[in-house]
Amino acid sequence: MSAGMRQFFKDYFFIIAGTFIYSAALNLLIVPLGLYSGGIVGIAQIIRTFLTNYLHLSFPSMFDMAGLITFMLNVPLLYLAFKRLGKRFFVRTLVSSTASSFFLSVLKISSGPVISDRLTACIIGGFIEGFGTGLTLRAGGSGGGTDILGMLMVKKDPNASVGKISVIFNVFVFGICAFEFDYTVAIYSIIFNIIGSFTIDKLHYQNIKISAVVITKSGAAAQAIMTELERGVTILSGCGGYTGEPVNVLVTVISKYEEQRLKKIVTELDPHSFIIFYDRTNVTGNFIKRL
Repeated sequence: MSAGMRQFFKDYFFIIAGTFIYSAALNLLIVPLGLYSGGIVGIAQIIRTFLTNYLHLSFPSMFDMAGLITFMLNVPLLYLAFKRLGKRFFVRTLVSSTASSFFLSVLKISSGPVISDRLTACIIGGFIEGFGTGLTLRAGGSGGGTDILGMLMVKKDPNASVGKISVIFNVFVFGICAFEFDYTVAIYSIIFNIIGSFTIDKLHYQNIKISAVVITKSGAAAQAIMTELERGVTILSGCGGYTGEPVNVLVTVISKYEEQRLKKIVTELDPHSFIIFYDRTNVTGNFIKRL
């Protein structure tokens, strides 16, 4: 099996494993306590609660409607992702959002809380949920929902971010929780989501920008970076101090998430290349944010 195929199966394994961990954290630790997730999943959980508590609809005990509602809410957003965000992002988002909806539906919600103390459950559940989501994101997947909305906004406004859109959306979700249910439900749900977001940030490198200086004899490296990473490259002419041979000095700015891909692209073309990374780079100008 080629290295590309191994990476392909590895990515999709972690996408699905991450959605399973995320769903298990919700259904075993959070939902039994009457708490809510954020984003599209939170909206789906609120809709499920209204259907069962106010319209008195009954659903099979082995099936949680929140998962199906989540998928239905994601369908129009997935269509927008297909049209505007590219095939790679769409396919991986489709796989991860479908897997998440499936696991949320079939993983049996505990009849009683596994951890009875709300704060403890929120802390542990937040870490587990964030770990699962972080795995999915690092493998190139996305839960859909606010991630898609955020990416669409970033394409229109470089100052926007997925995080900002998520915060705005969650203010709406937890506002409903506080108004319609109980303020403690909203407070503990917010704690759970904050801890989850903190954990995600430690696993996912979406907003960390780094600059890279590539010293290579390959004449194709610059074009490969621009084609495969879709990042701009400045090409300088240099000379090896020891060998005296001419070299290309390539300067670019990428996200931390793209670091390994850049290494792979360059070393495949020139195994003897030299790459210098500068972390936490500040950029003024047209730098495209990506999920």
